[in-house]
Amino acid sequence: MQRELTLEFVRVTEAAALAAAPWMGKGQEKMADKAAVDAMRAVFDTISISGTVVIGEGEKDEAPRLYIGEKIGAKNSFNEVDIAVDPLEGTTLVARGLPNALAVVAVAEKGSFLKAPDTYMEKIAVGPEAKDKINLDAPVEDNLRAVADSLNKSVKDLTVIILDRPRHDELISEIRKVGSRIKLISDGDVAAGIATARKGSGVDVMIGIGGATEGVLTAAALKCLGGEIQARLKCRNKDDEEKAAKFGIKDLDRLYCTDDLAKGDDIMLAITGVTDGELLKGVRYSWNNAETHSLVTRSKTGTVRFIRTEHIITNKPPYFPKNIFNLDYARE
Repeated sequence: MQRELTLEFVRVTEAAALAAAPWMGKGQEKMADKAAVDAMRAVFDTISISGTVVIGEGEKDEAPRLYIGEKIGAKNSFNEVDIAVDPLEGTTLVARGLPNALAVVAVAEKGSFLKAPDTYMEKIAVGPEAKDKINLDAPVEDNLRAVADSLNKSVKDLTVIILDRPRHDELISEIRKVGSRIKLISDGDVAAGIATARKGSGVDVMIGIGGATEGVLTAAALKCLGGEIQARLKCRNKDDEEKAAKFGIKDLDRLYCTDDLAKGDDIMLAITGVTDGELLKGVRYSWNNAETHSLVTRSKTGTVRFIRTEHIITNKPPYFPKNIFNLDYARE
């Protein structure tokens, strides 16, 4: 892929973030998500790619835009790529005005991303220093001690991030017995996984059961940032098993490593903050201007860029969501 495309993908996540941010704290998850999806989809069609959505908003009958299998991008392009998106990672976070909501896009050569069903996935993720030191099948204590040794820390100084769910009660109890610190989050395990690979985030390990599609996005991010994720599908019922079979997944007990979820040497990742978080600031407003904070990286080089962009909303092109400040566009 052309490296210049990395900045084009930032435009995509910026548009989604700008469209979703006005819904912060308004309790309207679906409207925030719709705004992000519509904006992201519109900007994709201005980019010189021939893309196929492999991780998106669901199947065609479940989502009008950015559904799995949808073809997006400018016409007559020879840049054939697979695209994994989460236009609004953390819809509940935005609706409740909570931190760490993101707009996320990962792009790679065709066949690079696991086509994951909409089910659960058990995961453990770490940053570069602890890469190759974890094992999803090992006891929690063994993993935490291995990570602590890699970081030259006491296990009691580790911070483990985990979704605050009843299904994690036993896991949380085990971590507490080891003595590591725990950070519970209500949503947003993509942001949590990425945080493990960023110095200064205060997060050392992400562990627990979250979304399978989020697992693929996390793998794409960690492939670029040098970290590692291990994961396994956790089907809840027969319906989930049928979904997995539909995606060609036969071995439900298979352990997936980073390269199984996001393979290839040229993955591009763009992330823009919607609400404030440890990784990125959220959208800021002043009069008719808005400011976004984004991260863009590429696995081929490992370069990480943080981009601060000032947007004059009234100068945005026609495809951009209109009346972004008064929200009227979302009610039309």
